[in-house]
Amino acid sequence: MITYLYWIAVVSVAIFVFWGVGRYLKWKAGLIGGLAILIIGWGMYFFHYEQHFVKNFGGVMSIDVPKGQMHMQATWKDDNLWVENYDPETNSCIFSEYSKGSLLEGRVTIKNCNPLMPKTE
Repeated sequence: MITYLYWIAVVSVAIFVFWGVGRYLKWKAGLIGGLAILIIGWGMYFFHYEQHFVKNFGGVMSIDVPKGQMHMQATWKDDNLWVENYDPETNSCIFSEYSKGSLLEGRVTIKNCNPLMPKTE
């Protein structure tokens, strides 16, 4: 819910800047100002607010499990999400970090981990 409120606020401010600056000064300046607000809002969301909203305020975020792996668990460390998946082909557990803006993401692989998983037939 907080994610939707954020985007409603960003789009509303961008429209207000476009209309206000465009009507009273020039439409080209209003368009540039509105686009600048949208780009700054997108950057702030992607590089800072996305995981903060999800962790603290129940925001919206989705992650896909890589093909051939089974999801085991997920946990938060500070504002970064760590996801553990099991790869039955290599018999390894893979911890993947999802950090803000997908920068500096870590990955830890435990070989021969043999988790207590049900057998798939």
